[in-house]
Amino acid sequence: MRRPVLCLLLLAPLLGGCRYTFLPLVPPPAQITLPTRIVTATLRREGDDLIVTAALSGQFRAGYLSVVWYRDDTEQGRDSVYLDVAQRSAEFRLAAPQKGSYRALLSHDGVLLRQVELLENGDL
Repeated sequence: MRRPVLCLLLLAPLLGGCRYTFLPLVPPPAQITLPTRIVTATLRREGDDLIVTAALSGQFRAGYLSVVWYRDDTEQGRDSVYLDVAQRSAEFRLAAPQKGSYRALLSHDGVLLRQVELLENGDL
């Protein structure tokens, strides 16, 4: 009678080898923070004005969304709008009566986020 009990005690550690030996069995949920990004940005013409609209997404600190306007390679102007959690979108206007090749660079907190372009023919 002692032998079967002794055998079971010696084999008990081997029987535990079929189970998971690490804890926790379910890992904790991953904490992901997405960087600030522009989800929509458009550059369009309305009469003699160029209009850029942009909306931010993700977590960001309240601060200024800035735009730098270019016609070809010449800077045409700069502007900025203060954004916070309550206001995540902005609209910028530039008086540009001449048609041409325009670009607008959008940045937030010193980081360039997006470039939008509008290419026009002179006879549009």
